[in-house]
Amino acid sequence: MTSTLRRRPAQRRSLERVERMLDECAVLLDEVGYEALTTKEVARRAEVPIGTFYQFFPDKQGLVRALARRNLDAFLRRITERLAHTTVDHWTDLIDLAIDEFVVMKRTTPGFGVVDFGEVLVSPGGPALEGTNRMLDSALENNAIVADRLRTLARERLGAPAGEGFDRALLVAVEATDAVLKLAFRMDPAGDAGMIAECKLLVRRYLSDHLP
Repeated sequence: MTSTLRRRPAQRRSLERVERMLDECAVLLDEVGYEALTTKEVARRAEVPIGTFYQFFPDKQGLVRALARRNLDAFLRRITERLAHTTVDHWTDLIDLAIDEFVVMKRTTPGFGVVDFGEVLVSPGGPALEGTNRMLDSALENNAIVADRLRTLARERLGAPAGEGFDRALLVAVEATDAVLKLAFRMDPAGDAGMIAECKLLVRRYLSDHLP
């Protein structure tokens, strides 16, 4: 995947500035939404000159793309940390764990209800803005990248099979999970518990034909 930054921060001070801009971007997404988000306001709240903003991000879309990448990295890190302290007896445990972590992030992570892993939603659980299905990488759709990262984790942790069949099945599972969880958060801003449970059941049963 290509970098989302114009240039990588080499010094601690620069890294802290980039993180502050991403933090303020996330808060503003919750407050005003994507359409009303401005680079000027992000820079003001992050207490950096607007010129510094453009040293690292080409525009608002580039900023949000970087936030989505950070969200995905945080999601995978949370799963990895949970696995380090959790006994996984069966691959279905990983499915439940991943869905639970995603739901927690939806409920608690600033901006995640508008932009999780790239797609920009008009409202939490709502329709996506046109042209945002390739925010993480211009060559691949967001869910394809999420599936690729999860596939690597599944192979490292569970010895998931290699091959086109499993790769395709995992992408289908990610697409289905995305759709059902959007519905869950449309039904209830905190995520409808019954629909989240149905999502886990759906993915378990589907993948049971592709994993031992």
